[in-house]
Amino acid sequence: MSDTPSDDGTNAVVLDVLRHGRSDDDRAAFRRQQVGLAVAADDFTLYEFVMSDDADVSIGDRVRVAPDAEAGIERVNEVEYADLSPGAQSELEYVVEELVEANEADFVAFYNDAQPVSLRLHQLNLLPGIGDTLRDNILDERKRGPFADFADLEERVSGLHDPKETIVERVLAELKDEDVKYRAFVGTER
Repeated sequence: MSDTPSDDGTNAVVLDVLRHGRSDDDRAAFRRQQVGLAVAADDFTLYEFVMSDDADVSIGDRVRVAPDAEAGIERVNEVEYADLSPGAQSELEYVVEELVEANEADFVAFYNDAQPVSLRLHQLNLLPGIGDTLRDNILDERKRGPFADFADLEERVSGLHDPKETIVERVLAELKDEDVKYRAFVGTER
């Protein structure tokens, strides 16, 4: 396994590796074999996977988990945030931040392309700290031209501090399912 993404399928970043499995799990396969926990690079879906004894996977590696898992990965399941180990939960914020930074154009496109969800709610309002006034400032400014990157966004929109961190916070809220009615990033491909 490597730290370079696979060419086909869903690639995920490994958050934690439980070399001796999950001692608290009723599923026999998850108690005796190596278990990995990962987050998909394309849509932030969380995965748990069982590895063969000779699999060499480390935290931070990229592995292909779907549609066909790469060699050494025997079984893959989607999981919820609560199913992650404490180590995976603590690593998750750093990995999400790295994924957002690495795919900056995709997330700037969210600011450029966000639309109303309903008559009373706009996609931009899903982001933490963005109320109606700040949303309107973003919409007015993007009429003058699309945002080039996070720095351009922050420079042109007064009151919007650290637009990258705003995205990271929203992704983490969606992953933790913190009273999230609408999903903008988790489970939706960019």
